[in-house]
Amino acid sequence: MADPSTYRPAPGAIPLSPGVYRFRDEHGRVIYVGKAKSLRPRLSSYFQDLAGLHPRTATMVTTAASVEWTVVGTEVEALQLEYSWIKEFDPRFNVKYRDDKSYPELAVTLNEEFPRVQVMRGAHKKGVRYFGPYGHAWAIRETVDLLLRVFPVRTCSNGVFKRAQQVGRPCLLGYIGKCAAPCVGKVSADEHRALAEEFCDFMAGRTGGYLRRLEQQMQDAAAAMEYEKAARLRDDIGALKRAMEKNAVVLADGTDADVLALAEDELEAAVQIFHVRGGRVRGQRGWVTDRVEDVDTASLVEHALQQLYGSGTESVPREVLVPALPEPAEPAREWLTGLRGAQVDLRVPQRGDKKDLMATVQRNAQQALALHKTKRASDLTTRSRALQEIAEALELDSVPLRIECFDISHLQGEDVVASMVVFEDGLARKSEYRRFQIKGFAGQDDVRSMHEVIGRRFRRYLQEREQTGEWAVPEDTTADGTVDGALDGADYGADDPAAAGPVDPETGRPRRFAYPPQLLVVDGGQPQVAAARRALDELGIDDVALCGLAKRLEEVWLPGQDDPVVLPRTSEGLYLLQRVRDEAHRFAITYQRAKRSKRLTAGGLDAVPGLGETRRQALLKHFGSLKRLRAATVDELCSVPGIGRRTAETVAAALASRPSAAPAVNTATGEIIDDSADPAGAGAPRETP
Repeated sequence: MADPSTYRPAPGAIPLSPGVYRFRDEHGRVIYVGKAKSLRPRLSSYFQDLAGLHPRTATMVTTAASVEWTVVGTEVEALQLEYSWIKEFDPRFNVKYRDDKSYPELAVTLNEEFPRVQVMRGAHKKGVRYFGPYGHAWAIRETVDLLLRVFPVRTCSNGVFKRAQQVGRPCLLGYIGKCAAPCVGKVSADEHRALAEEFCDFMAGRTGGYLRRLEQQMQDAAAAMEYEKAARLRDDIGALKRAMEKNAVVLADGTDADVLALAEDELEAAVQIFHVRGGRVRGQRGWVTDRVEDVDTASLVEHALQQLYGSGTESVPREVLVPALPEPAEPAREWLTGLRGAQVDLRVPQRGDKKDLMATVQRNAQQALALHKTKRASDLTTRSRALQEIAEALELDSVPLRIECFDISHLQGEDVVASMVVFEDGLARKSEYRRFQIKGFAGQDDVRSMHEVIGRRFRRYLQEREQTGEWAVPEDTTADGTVDGALDGADYGADDPAAAGPVDPETGRPRRFAYPPQLLVVDGGQPQVAAARRALDELGIDDVALCGLAKRLEEVWLPGQDDPVVLPRTSEGLYLLQRVRDEAHRFAITYQRAKRSKRLTAGGLDAVPGLGETRRQALLKHFGSLKRLRAATVDELCSVPGIGRRTAETVAAALASRPSAAPAVNTATGEIIDDSADPAGAGAPRETP
């Protein structure tokens, strides 16, 4: 590990001009490339106290052994040079583009005597008209197959074309009418080129006039009683409409634009781009990036623009819509304008159809990121490496085949709940998930809540072991001197104490909380880890490894240590811990929201014992409101289908003991609202105008 002070340039030696800089390691390899509007303040920021740097930046500057820079004239030149160097040196600390494949495009070779329609990848060639890119080559072939019925342009290779010329016989497509067969002279070169140009016009979005012309020809043929020709034209129109349906109109004004959106977490980001031409989505592409450097959304957008347009294979449209503008935005805008040769509008959509389309692209990016994570998590080799990395980083005796993670969730101290999720062999085991209500105290205290939940979970584990004769449950004395040996049946369920063993003999399934984890993970830093450790110590458990994952910097905290364990950002072990933590958070917040929703919508009939949802609705429907229901007699309640006398007496007693709600007041007019016409009953909250 190098000391940055050993290679720090003298402050006066760094120019104030725009430029691009490179950090090299001790072997001379470039490990990071960056650009700056002014080199001096940017480079000086890397040589401050390491404690003030982001962990990833600190790792980079301690890995480096030297830094050098190149001065350029403008920020646009800096942007171009940065991209060139990133592609040339592939620095390990820059954003990595995991999916940098070449996407297929529909190409029409207008530079040939007989233009050909084909699927092409890679750099654009002069004289070739491109449409796309598409996500899959089969999507192009489906579109072309529909259009060849109307525009029978050549699709064969040069070898097949020349052989057909030599033998004087066209290929199969020529016989079935999906090729005009210029190879055997059925159409001239000029006629075939006209077909290719019509094909290009249709693909470019100029469809309305052509369809109207075909419809007129169909009507004329029908009027002249040329029914076979009219039927053929009808089928041609249908084929064109089906091809158009594959590219739905998303922008009614016929805009040419690229729409870029991101979905990101602490370790990775997914980029999705929709290519809109003539108001229609002509293609889609995307990739996943490793966030190996400390970048925000604006910086990710800038990297994505470099990746998309920097190689010159992708044409720049008039509009580029992004979720956040690079900082500053003007150099990127000038760079795109230079690539296009005309003004480019780089902006964030604020309203209307373009904002809606951005939301659609955003959803696609989220799905792509989720799919990527699913594929990554399902790989056995990757999971095994992740577990091994965790074991090595935490100095465990064996890999943690069972990991349990706990998280606390609440809303300003209300409805405090906790979750427990279980991962076995690196995969979620949802049948083992558990959720808890915090009952030991009221209010907001995540540390105390974590202590309570860990204690309750492992107290039940010890009870299970006591039933098998493996362990004696220690008495847990609470603050008021009572012994806390009772368990929360709502959390844990009711097991038969007479049936010993960790596996239920009737179902063959493990009992709840019968097995301990090899690794216990809590969502939080030092305070939460200390609370969990204290709960384990109070129960005499010392064979369960414990750690905490702090979300801000993704640091792993161990009990009793002042410094965290920092796993590499590309570590599969860190990725697994993060996924476990995020799943615990999702499970906890889902439960918390459900409890809050139930509390806010609870009404007068919810507390009546033995009264289910169906009969509650029947009562409210019969009487029309809770006020009328409260005034009803037992005999009137019995008149409701499904309500017996005992149930009616229970309902009447419950409503009589419950105080009437204060009348609702319209805050705009001061009018008292009578709830006798309120069909919602059950105390549902009202909206005032």
